Amino acid sequence: MEAIDINDFNNHKIKEADVIQRILGGEKELYEILVKRNNQKLYRIIRSYLKDETEIEDVMQNTYLKAFTKLYQFKLEASFSTWLIRIGINESLARLKEKGKLYHLNEYSDRLQRNTILEIPDNKQLNPQDKMIRNEAKQLLENAIDHLDIKYRTVYIMKEVEGMSLEEIAIVLDLTIANIKIRLHRSKEMLKVKLYDLTTDNSIYEFGFSRCDRITENVMTMIQ
Repeated sequence: MEAIDINDFNNHKIKEADVIQRILGGEKELYEILVKRNNQKLYRIIRSYLKDETEIEDVMQNTYLKAFTKLYQFKLEASFSTWLIRIGINESLARLKEKGKLYHLNEYSDRLQRNTILEIPDNKQLNPQDKMIRNEAKQLLENAIDHLDIKYRTVYIMKEVEGMSLEEIAIVLDLTIANIKIRLHRSKEMLKVKLYDLTTDNSIYEFGFSRCDRITENVMTMIQ
């Protein structure tokens, strides 16, 4: 069969359903396209639940592997990313439950507030001054988001950072759109206006370059 260029896939010249059908038909190597395309979004959303970077990457890998083994159950009329995110959230909640934190989310959120600011993964090369300004702004915003309770932080990341629709978020979190709107409104109210204005920078909680390649390589090695 004809090889698939990831740029054509990202530009929607090739349908996601076609890629999945070919993966199910035995072209396992094409799963790399789905992994690379969803790494950033999956990282940010799992980051809404978990703090430790090593644990986040572990949950990401488990999510991709579970999605691969269950890919035959995926309904092609839906969005793969939405389905993947639901698996990722379930994996995150299971991890919290194992650690006895699932029913103490407020306490967990308080601990996040006392932790150090997230170390931003790989960035594009900037001059020292611009890089310093960019990182300071991102750290301020990430720290403010980390102060939100998990249920508000997750909705905020999905809508304002990842640009997911209210309908997608409602499906992923199994909530009504009205409930999503309330949580989104409250999350914005909890963030200071000055910090909220910075959310046009969609590079916060960035997950790219070497980390993206590492996750992709690990997942593809495991499914071979």
